[in-house]
Amino acid sequence: MKPVNLGVLISGRGSNLQAIHEAIGSRMLDAAIRVVISNKEHAPGLERARGQGLNGIFLDPKRFASASHPREEYDRAIVQLLREAHVDLVVLAGYMRIVTPILIHAYPWRIMNIHPSLLPAFPGLNAQQQALEWGVKVSGCTVHFVTEGVDEGPIIRQAAVPVLEGDTVDSLSARILEQEHRILPEAIQLFAENRLRVEGRRVRVRESG
Repeated sequence: MKPVNLGVLISGRGSNLQAIHEAIGSRMLDAAIRVVISNKEHAPGLERARGQGLNGIFLDPKRFASASHPREEYDRAIVQLLREAHVDLVVLAGYMRIVTPILIHAYPWRIMNIHPSLLPAFPGLNAQQQALEWGVKVSGCTVHFVTEGVDEGPIIRQAAVPVLEGDTVDSLSARILEQEHRILPEAIQLFAENRLRVEGRRVRVRESG
């Protein structure tokens, strides 16, 4: 089976990028990271990627500030970089920009996002804080396909995490992150094995073999 070519978009520390990289190294994931793109010049994850010999690119949003549609033009440049790297699947791994239809239509059902809640609960920013403020007893994380609605795409994988008495945003986030590192490579591997099929709001996973 030919490894799936990944383009990983990040904005921060890149811990999920690292989890993907390690899963590839341990042969749990049949993939190759062809390009890592960040909208933040000094993102720790970008430096980590370059330190591991990966193609790490900073694409500055300010370059497109004078365009009539800056967000769309930025994503058009992202698409060009992804195509130059022959990317099959785009992974949003802590990417703190809302993608536009330009990117979504270029890679239909080929963009995955990892989100730190059990969607559809607590979409958007500060999901862990939202969970604590609502007093939920269980939180977790979700891998989903990206659509034009924010955190609304069909769900591929989820993992539940108990919310403990006395939890803080940091303590809850740390436990959720452990599960993110597990289920994101799993979801990518299912894609690599061509086992995912979208039916309406559902993602069907066919049996292996």
